[in-house]
Amino acid sequence: MTVELEKESNAKILNIKVNGTLSKKDYEKFVPEAEQLIEKSGKIRILFEMQDFHGWQAGALWEDVKFDVKHFSDIERLAFVGDKAWEKGMSVFCRPFTTAQIRFFEPEQRQEAIEWLES
Repeated sequence: MTVELEKESNAKILNIKVNGTLSKKDYEKFVPEAEQLIEKSGKIRILFEMQDFHGWQAGALWEDVKFDVKHFSDIERLAFVGDKAWEKGMSVFCRPFTTAQIRFFEPEQRQEAIEWLES
């Protein structure tokens, strides 16, 4: 699994690029970065880019649930970028776990996703 984290030009946007299968160790890398940005900026926006993504290991899924509960109202907007039907379904499945506005974008709409997050 590879997780890349970078901040977009807007300091409130965290770009999380994933491929493979998310593990608990991946959350140990990404959660502190997200929490630091939340502490600094208040509400944040996330660009979650999936390329050859296969989902979560059980331990990672639990870490995701804990993050979602703790930061239920700390995320303003969440843009998913992916190319699989089940990835698009995640944008609907996640709605009860956050107050964030959520949208799904195809890979060729990546720039549109960033513009939506910045608006």
